[in-house]
Amino acid sequence: MMRTLFLQPPSFDGFDGGAGSRYQAKREIRSFWYPTWLAQPAAMVDGSRLIDAPPAKMGMEPILKDVMNRDLVVMHTSTPSFASDVRVAQMLKDANPNLTIGMVGAKVAVQPDESMAQGGPIDFVARNEFDFTIKEIAEGRDLKDVDGITWRNKEGVVTANRDRAMIEDMDSLPFVTEVYKRDLNINDYFIGYLMHPYISIYTGRGCKSRCTFCLWPQTVGGHRYRTRSPEHVAAEIRLAKQYFPQVREFMFDDDTFTDDLPRAEAIAREMGKLGVTWSCNAKANVPYSTLKIMKDNGLRLLLVGYESGNQQILHNIKKGLRVEVAREFTKNCHELGIKIHGTFIVGLPGETKETIQETIRFAKDINPHTLQVSLAAPYPGTFLHKQATENGWFNESEAELIDEHGVQIAPLHYPHLSHTEIFSSVEDFYRKFYFRAPKIASIVGEMVRSPQMMKRRLREGVEFFQFLKDRHAA
Repeated sequence: MMRTLFLQPPSFDGFDGGAGSRYQAKREIRSFWYPTWLAQPAAMVDGSRLIDAPPAKMGMEPILKDVMNRDLVVMHTSTPSFASDVRVAQMLKDANPNLTIGMVGAKVAVQPDESMAQGGPIDFVARNEFDFTIKEIAEGRDLKDVDGITWRNKEGVVTANRDRAMIEDMDSLPFVTEVYKRDLNINDYFIGYLMHPYISIYTGRGCKSRCTFCLWPQTVGGHRYRTRSPEHVAAEIRLAKQYFPQVREFMFDDDTFTDDLPRAEAIAREMGKLGVTWSCNAKANVPYSTLKIMKDNGLRLLLVGYESGNQQILHNIKKGLRVEVAREFTKNCHELGIKIHGTFIVGLPGETKETIQETIRFAKDINPHTLQVSLAAPYPGTFLHKQATENGWFNESEAELIDEHGVQIAPLHYPHLSHTEIFSSVEDFYRKFYFRAPKIASIVGEMVRSPQMMKRRLREGVEFFQFLKDRHAA
């Protein structure tokens, strides 16, 4: 077995994106997701180690020391962080020329040839789902015999092997909790809308929805929801409770946990038996009956992608959701006492100054407990990227997703809506949503009732204003 290091490389201060399915950018409030996509193959490679540098505030020095005793390094990368990650890979290679270095993630999955051309120190990239791919490489299999990779031989020739079949038996994957226990400090992971400390895991991969902007279903996970059994999920939560009795909340980070309603209800009942508090990602169309079962069995919060309050934009992005259904769903959550962290995107196809204001009014009306506002980002491999390229909505040679400080920028523009107007609308959205008397009163009341919440909100306030300062500086 090769001595293997799984690495989430150091990045800019305020990096948010450890899960790979989130934002490889500085966000309005500092947060860190678990590097579950790296932890999964790490759990399959005996003697491996996982270093998640950003939340651990780790620089290159200890990493360079570590790789002196490694044979294989597997790095997670992304479109925004790729150039920086290649520089890290070169530093690793300079420290230990005998290293085999591979990269995984949506960026290299959809642009393997470009990634190999631009990444001199990279020996291979793994396309699509890569758990068993990495396991075979770590076991010493010749790269020419490993499905699902594009690799470089000793002469510098790049070859694409045949695709790897998707994993069907999700229960065959070992628990990532073992790697969390072995290599991570769970106190390093913090999400503003989740109770701290928390743990996140995946109970399945893939998403039935066809949202044109969404990265992982279109690049790595696929559009079939391949799931672990409720019993398998419950067994991992029992283990996590044993390893981490201090955990206050479990997050099921599947793209859309509620894609399979009977299974969601079955897992909820298992969580009820275990007496845990949990949250998950959901589409804004879950019926009241399922919501009640989930709430009665420990559900605290739903992370919901509303995206827009304009029906035509929802059609444009193939969201498969009607605004009135989202309203009814949100009303039901409020009645049941389920908190919602709502996510919205500005700058999607069809956006105008008027639709942005319509979405802001919609958000104020449905009133999720918290929200986040993102700029439409045309990641390579998505239908949105194809649309933007074909329609001239951006100049691909200049379509960076973040600036040099890691702040997300607005790469899309339309004849009737400029980059600047889209960028400025994020701040306008936050201001109009949060700086209202009812919302301020709710936040203050929450802080008064809980000293811990007061400390959190004050810290988030400082980070938010620093984020705005960085945006204006950009």
